[in-house]
Amino acid sequence: MKIHIIGGPGSGKTSLAEKLSKEIGIRHYDLDDLQWDNQSDSYGAKRAPEERDRLLADVLSQKDWIIEGVYYAWCQQCFADADMIFVLRVPRYRCRYRIIRRFVRRKLCLEQGKKETLKSLFRLLKWADKYQQENLVEIRKLLVPYSDKVIEQYTFKSAGNKRI
Repeated sequence: MKIHIIGGPGSGKTSLAEKLSKEIGIRHYDLDDLQWDNQSDSYGAKRAPEERDRLLADVLSQKDWIIEGVYYAWCQQCFADADMIFVLRVPRYRCRYRIIRRFVRRKLCLEQGKKETLKSLFRLLKWADKYQQENLVEIRKLLVPYSDKVIEQYTFKSAGNKRI
């Protein structure tokens, strides 16, 4: 089983990937880990495209996978290879709330994460708006050839019927 989950920042991609991973026993991969150099001392350092593409090819060569992320321009092979593609569509206010909550939790060391700054938080909020207004339109066009395996998901329930 090969599953691709795409959605904007704060849409619940990671939560859904983790839930599915536990339920069906398939490893999940975060495309951010391929795109960004998390070993860098500075926030926002990207990997070289060649390295990122090699890492993605390694993931795609696996028998089963769950891939999640916001990226689409360099992930077209993911869509072609996937058995199911979840497109997460969450209201703007909910995404913004989740982004801010995650930032605060990371600053309070309640959650592991990247070395974000207040400036990067504002950039992410701005980018999240752009994603919903522009990128999602492009993604939907890109996914037309795969419409038989696309599932648009507006919300989902996690264990304990907690809304995600």
